[in-house]
Amino acid sequence: MAKDKAAAETTPDLSFEDALGALQGIVESLESGSLGLEESLARFEEGIGLLKTCNDVLEQAEQRIETLTGVDANGNPTTEPMQNEATIDKESEAGKVADEDEADEDEADEDEASLF
Repeated sequence: MAKDKAAAETTPDLSFEDALGALQGIVESLESGSLGLEESLARFEEGIGLLKTCNDVLEQAEQRIETLTGVDANGNPTTEPMQNEATIDKESEAGKVADEDEADEDEADEDEASLF
């Protein structure tokens, strides 16, 4: 059971290029036939984890590309909901916003009075 868990784990601390290079090394060592059965199985397990890491990175890249280009896999345009939250710290700016709102109301009252 522990080996199944290890095979299912990915190695997120590796870059795509590093994971792919390590995977290629594993494939070469397995294809050479010079490894024993247990070592071959251990390398195969390691390769499965690296393969999953590469696949995860590629899926994330594909999603980013689809978001940036605005089309899905079928070529249909896609939309993303806009974030409606400010990026400033709301708690520290709460006092300033309240003061600005009051000032805006005062200016609006003055504007209305000067229009008529």
